[in-house]
Amino acid sequence: QVFRSQLSISSVSDQDAYRAGLQPVSQWKAYGLNGYPGFIFIPNPFLPGCQRHWVKQCLKLYPQKPNVCNLDLHMAPEETIDLWGQSKEQLRRKDSGKKEPRSLLEKLRWVTLGYHYNWDTKKYSANHHTPFPSDLAFLSEQVAAACGFRGFQAQAGILNYYHFDSSLGIHVDESELDHSRPLLSFSFGQSSIFLLGGLRREEAPTAMFMHSGDIMVMSGLSRLLYHAVPRVLPDPGGAALPACLEQAQSSNLPTGSVIEHSSEEDWQVCAKYLQSSRINMTVRQVLSEGQKFPEESGTNGKDQEPTEDGHHQEKSRAKRHKTAS
Repeated sequence: QVFRSQLSISSVSDQDAYRAGLQPVSQWKAYGLNGYPGFIFIPNPFLPGCQRHWVKQCLKLYPQKPNVCNLDLHMAPEETIDLWGQSKEQLRRKDSGKKEPRSLLEKLRWVTLGYHYNWDTKKYSANHHTPFPSDLAFLSEQVAAACGFRGFQAQAGILNYYHFDSSLGIHVDESELDHSRPLLSFSFGQSSIFLLGGLRREEAPTAMFMHSGDIMVMSGLSRLLYHAVPRVLPDPGGAALPACLEQAQSSNLPTGSVIEHSSEEDWQVCAKYLQSSRINMTVRQVLSEGQKFPEESGTNGKDQEPTEDGHHQEKSRAKRHKTAS
């Protein structure tokens, strides 16, 4: 059922891969699944220590304004202006063996980037857009090019934050106006089960593990398949963090690298968070070259607020969904 996928090694220079914190594409392994055309699974291609940059960005930088997060729905703007600053001491002190109140960072469920996804209408719009992070755009462009999608433009991102009691209901990502471009998914932290289904909700899915650093690319027919994340799993050996996250960054980052050195203080906060959590970044191209959004009557910025836990509403259905071995 599993086969090796061919990558476009010549599309990404070793230098650009290094700049994105990735191994040379010639060293990646990539796999496909029979019956799922366009699905590509890349086990952790990151250079040692470079996952730490993306974890820190997802916790410290990307939740900042003008990006949008679930906490904006029931907190004043001044209360969510510095989630990292308000949470780092509480996280650093936290005893993982005790039940303690969750910090604001631990209450994060999602952050949207670029074209902000509207959880109510399940649409993007031209008038609810903020600049997409340049480092994440560069990473996404290299991964897309390696998978044969040169010219991919990272225009929208949804970051999902999971804990051991979290799940993501069965759904399909079809809101982007250009389905010819792939959906990229990056996982960091604790492992999870990922269910990849069919074009119809009732089709039995295939179950697979997603570990820290793994990348999934959904393109072609697989771009519009139903999928879900029913479980986040602690390490079976009892390790607090996956071994790949214990590796320190190299002190010699290449010129022009988008990877920043994480201070030991910052990483300790991130590491404490990840002991019971998983972060997933999904990146999409919403519009094809020259394409515009259709005119919408009565649309304004206030209509474009996502709803609390909109992406978790069907978790019970996902848990009931039959898995295939």
